[in-house]
Amino acid sequence: MQTFATSKREFSAAAAASRTFGLIHREMELVEAEFERQAQSNIQVINYLGEYLRSSGGKRLRPALLILANGVVGGNAADSNVIKLATVMEMLHTATLVHDDIIDNADVRRSRSSVNARFGNQTAVLMGDWLYMSAFETTVKQRSLEIIDILTRLTRKMTEGELIQLTTIGRLDISESEYFDILRRKTAFLFSACCEVGAILGNADKSQQDAMRDYGMNLGIAFQLSDDILDITEQTEHLGKAAGSDLLEGKLTLPLICLIEKQPALKSALEKIMFDGEYAALSRDELKETLRTQGILDAIKQRTDDFVERARKSLDVLPESEYRSCLEDVLTFATQRSK
Repeated sequence: MQTFATSKREFSAAAAASRTFGLIHREMELVEAEFERQAQSNIQVINYLGEYLRSSGGKRLRPALLILANGVVGGNAADSNVIKLATVMEMLHTATLVHDDIIDNADVRRSRSSVNARFGNQTAVLMGDWLYMSAFETTVKQRSLEIIDILTRLTRKMTEGELIQLTTIGRLDISESEYFDILRRKTAFLFSACCEVGAILGNADKSQQDAMRDYGMNLGIAFQLSDDILDITEQTEHLGKAAGSDLLEGKLTLPLICLIEKQPALKSALEKIMFDGEYAALSRDELKETLRTQGILDAIKQRTDDFVERARKSLDVLPESEYRSCLEDVLTFATQRSK
């Protein structure tokens, strides 16, 4: 049963999202059209898969961040180069999801069959590779060595993050530092790059560019911490993917790292869930209640809020504008979402 406070938070998050995407509605429509154009090929199967992925939807938060970052430093957010790079970020994100789903043997993504589940792993690997190459082809045409360098480093870090995470699968001795290293590589660096590239395209000065890079990094960390809580507390129909999948896939997220520190006796139950692939030794409801009564969920929400405030502080060097207000709104709906 929802509490009044929960309903109020959800309304606040929905209102913040509505304001943000309302401001950049035209630009996001251009991104959709550009995604459709960039995903086209003279090879029929690529056209089909590209449309399947594009039409799967998603929050489109990453291209939105690039557009907002461009606007907040005084750029022309509807400029064709801005739209192309915003689309590149969504394609890189989509390619990462396609490859992640193969590694995780995920069947569902964005409330529909994942590419690997529907078309097979071989097809999914190649389509993910094609998306990466298509994104970089568009980037190279911008003739900006600075942006190419950012995206090259970003892609390397994301790949390293996935490889590092593979070495931790099934382990119950993951430290917080290991967890945050993986989080930054797999999630936060992409948020940071979106904001920094948007600022560069808007001819931002160094202080503004640094501020947007830091804003994106802290937002990305807060976003993933929120996502880790949702994986434990929300239901499948609200997530668009299988609820509780992190532990089933052998991944230890921060709530569970903290739980093991407080209650080492639960390690055997968590290990059994990992290896059995089901919540039999300890139900999700029991796990959620234990995390709640131990104060772990509240503690991680507080840490999430701390990263949100760091991101908000980064905006201090930027002039007041609708774009800055929407970047503040992003901090609300990206970390207080229930879906």
